[in-house]
Amino acid sequence: MTNIDTKIAAFGAWKSPIDSNLIVADSVRLGQARICGNDVYWTEGRPKEEGRDVLVRHDGARCTEVTTAPYSVRTRANEYGGGSFLATQEGVSALFFCNNEDQRIYRIGAAGAVQAVTAGGALRYADAIFDGKRTRLIAVREDHRIQGREAINTLVGIDLATSEETVLQSGHDFYSSPRLSPDGSQLAWLSWDHPNMPWDGTELWAAPIEAGGELSPPQRIAGGADESIFQPEWSAAGELHFVSDRTGWWNLYRHRDGETQALHPMNAEFGQAQWIFGMSTYGFDQHDRIVCTYTLNGRAQLAILDTQEDCIETVATPFQAISSLRVGDGFAVFVGGAPTIAESVVRVDLHSGQYRVLRSSTNASAPLDYLSIPEAIEFPTERGLSAYAFFYRPRNPAFAGPDDTRTPLLVLNHGGPTAMTTATLSMAIQFWTSRGFAVVDINYGGSSGFGRAYRRRLNGQWGVVDVEDAVNAGRYLIERGEVDADKIAIRGSSAGGYTTLCALTFRRFFKAGASYYGIGDLTLLAGDTHKFESRYLDSMVGPYPARKQLYFDRSPINFTDRLESPLILFQGLKDKVVPPNQAQAMYDAVKAKGIPVAYLTFEQEQHGFRRAENIKRALDAELYFYAKVFGFVQADDIEPIDIDNLPASQGQR
Repeated sequence: MTNIDTKIAAFGAWKSPIDSNLIVADSVRLGQARICGNDVYWTEGRPKEEGRDVLVRHDGARCTEVTTAPYSVRTRANEYGGGSFLATQEGVSALFFCNNEDQRIYRIGAAGAVQAVTAGGALRYADAIFDGKRTRLIAVREDHRIQGREAINTLVGIDLATSEETVLQSGHDFYSSPRLSPDGSQLAWLSWDHPNMPWDGTELWAAPIEAGGELSPPQRIAGGADESIFQPEWSAAGELHFVSDRTGWWNLYRHRDGETQALHPMNAEFGQAQWIFGMSTYGFDQHDRIVCTYTLNGRAQLAILDTQEDCIETVATPFQAISSLRVGDGFAVFVGGAPTIAESVVRVDLHSGQYRVLRSSTNASAPLDYLSIPEAIEFPTERGLSAYAFFYRPRNPAFAGPDDTRTPLLVLNHGGPTAMTTATLSMAIQFWTSRGFAVVDINYGGSSGFGRAYRRRLNGQWGVVDVEDAVNAGRYLIERGEVDADKIAIRGSSAGGYTTLCALTFRRFFKAGASYYGIGDLTLLAGDTHKFESRYLDSMVGPYPARKQLYFDRSPINFTDRLESPLILFQGLKDKVVPPNQAQAMYDAVKAKGIPVAYLTFEQEQHGFRRAENIKRALDAELYFYAKVFGFVQADDIEPIDIDNLPASQGQR
């Protein structure tokens, strides 16, 4: 039964207050948080300022901008960045940040003056820490000065008086997480080598620092090719802590008197896939207490681990996604979200458990009765296994679909592929559900958050397991009578775009698809991507060129004769992760076959769209595309897009 004032309209054609203007209006992309004394700092990417990343401080009373135009606080180390700024009061009160345009490190002094610390050129920096004893920064450096070869990664010391740089560690393909002991006498760090990614296998090292600032021969504390170490940290007592997945789950450990001890083992994830620098899931409170976050069944918990009593106590909050956790004096800060709370910078009092939001990623709001609350589902997939997702039903109090119809379904595939989706309020998802679409957001096999075995399901099976899980999520919802089997679309970005293209090419299940900077040609990607992911395909597909035929067989571009469903592609022309030639080749092939296809490019965008006008245009264009291929009239006034091979009966308007 529907309310007497409810209008009956085709699913997809509902008018909604959650439009593309609302989504980009006063919205920001929240970055990592840090604490310095009582002040909280974070970065926020601003689509309305052409994607500029601004450093913001909250002093306990209000927010202020620390950096002004033209500075943009972003490092491009490993292309994905992270660890782009540092705040310190140790011996010198200063802020340090990496600037996107020239990739130099800058210092902001107490009077607000901005001064370059590094010389620039083809050098990038990340994950800097302050070495007060030696008045220097210690950072990861990525050196692109030698043309024709991959970048060289090292740990360097940067003298703040002279800007002279000294290489402290070299020889490994990658470094991250340099951490000084409280007395400044030891340095710990992570390293790993091709073909591993940091969630496959890393090594934790520590070394004494000699009088001249150089390192003594280091000792390997933990890790290896089959053990992923995450976030080394020193306690106030000078004991090295870290997260390891040696048991199959990322759990906390302590290195004491030459021995490594597990701290309250659980079948839960205390670590996260290290896609960016500067990630943090725990910190130290007083009296042997570790404030931490862990993920269980796809949902995050905030907790306090008492290492003396070996007990863990949950801190009750509504947040189901938590990252960038930092601990201050009696409080913690994190970036978190919940089904009715958009991603936010949150401060929690560790004594009372009360929290407050310091900054939300959006000032946009919609009435609660327009918000679709996700249902966590577990559904059967291939080989007798299960996979996980969040299912969103259509919700709009002003509309209902005709009684004899069911809702179209959008199947979402996150990027990575070793990432994870959460139940955080996303206005981009509510954009669809408030128009009459159902959405299923999948944590397919290979996702983080469900243990190492689940994360490794995709090894050698990329383009197979993820596609199977996408299909089976749709089948599960069809069998439950939730969705229209003839109006199921698949969409995803980056690695999720690859899943989208594979599903449309190799399976006869989805009726349309949208690929955002997705991969169509694995062979092309193997020879034309950045250093961090240049050997990622060794584990996801197989070593190249030894498995050259498999790369061919898993590339949708080689089998467009099998593709029968309409497709829309979106691509940033400055993308270094998935170059534009991937989308162009896919578009050309599909167009030549005569299938409805659209291709939108954005000249200034890189990997992931950052500008408000482009985010809005892409979202509107995707809705317009579905309206044409699924045969409904969208309620929004949208600038048309060109769709090649669209039958005349469907029209361009």
